[in-house]
Amino acid sequence: MTREHDDHADDHEHHHHHHLDYPDAIRAFRADKDEFFRTSRGSPLPEAERGKFQGLPYYAVDETLRIDGLTLEPYTGTEPTMFAIPTSDGKLKPAERAGTFRFEVQGVPGALTAYTFEGDTADNVFVPFLDATSGKESYGAGRYMDIDREEDGTYTIDFNLAYHPSCVYDMKFSCPLTPAENRLPVRIEAGERLADPG
Repeated sequence: MTREHDDHADDHEHHHHHHLDYPDAIRAFRADKDEFFRTSRGSPLPEAERGKFQGLPYYAVDETLRIDGLTLEPYTGTEPTMFAIPTSDGKLKPAERAGTFRFEVQGVPGALTAYTFEGDTADNVFVPFLDATSGKESYGAGRYMDIDREEDGTYTIDFNLAYHPSCVYDMKFSCPLTPAENRLPVRIEAGERLADPG
């Protein structure tokens, strides 16, 4: 679950999902999130749009795009570890490159840098990404994943949980822009997408 949305549901909402099969669990999460967008005071939608909100558009669940057992490797790239991510409203958000995930996705090697913000630890990392759908079927500044460290120390990248920044719905939000190093050369057809223009 993403940090943005994990406070809207009472605890009992989520506990009965874990014995569902994986696609059902994702669908249950999406239904909860739609309800949050439609009814919550904390919804990122402008109030005038909540009544006619039809639900977020998603790609179908693709279990091959859930990659578990990953290690957060030390960051060895050429960029500085401590830096600032530009935001959609022209500010800079101090961040740290916490490490790198390396994996195979759709037959090609992929790497994504994981970031933390001030006060965070690597127990929860922020992984924004761009892919070949960005700017067409998904938002041009990328999609986000919030990834928790599992009890065994590994991480799971689940692109089915990729979500759009709040600034997609209302430009009053300040959203980190995905750094260029996190561009994947493939189409990630999972998670949130933009509605078909039409």
